[in-house]
Amino acid sequence: MITRSKHGIFKPKSYEVTTPTQKLHDTFKEPKTIKEALAIPNWKQAMDQEYNALIHNKTWVLTNLPAGANLVGCKWIFKVKTNADGTINRHKARLVAKGFNQQSGLDFTEMFSPVVKLVTIRTVLTIALSLNWSLRQIDIANAFLNGDLQETIYMTQPPGFTNGDKNMVCKLQKSLYGLKQASRAWFQKLQDTLCNWF
Repeated sequence: MITRSKHGIFKPKSYEVTTPTQKLHDTFKEPKTIKEALAIPNWKQAMDQEYNALIHNKTWVLTNLPAGANLVGCKWIFKVKTNADGTINRHKARLVAKGFNQQSGLDFTEMFSPVVKLVTIRTVLTIALSLNWSLRQIDIANAFLNGDLQETIYMTQPPGFTNGDKNMVCKLQKSLYGLKQASRAWFQKLQDTLCNWF
């Protein structure tokens, strides 16, 4: 039998190259479980900030789950936000609803929200450039959390933040990331606000 090594053919050597950014990400990995996150002060603080913002926004009220109602779960998503040089900017924790548990016709009816096409943006930029107009852009922080829900949705209490009776659930008053109708609720809120403003 003729082998590769007899012909002088060897597997290529692999060299691991780690950049400072890769080393940083290896050192500061996002937690995979709620238990890991609660054990690290930076992540606990990020979760507290997100939870307090949701409470301040009156995103839900605690109630008992009515018989026959669908219960949507939720989970925490963790992300290390970095600066351009790879250093840590902040720890971000976001509470998201498990929208895949929603039932059509019960938890949501409409999901569509319009999105601007790239050709439209390019056309506006071209016109602005040719007429020497100045352009501005804005970013609405936590935009989806501002949408008002038309449907009644019940969600489990956030892991690690159970208030009162552990059998109580959150009756959502405002939209939450992960819900199927979150983008539509935000679009309707933005549309109503802009139409009333002009």
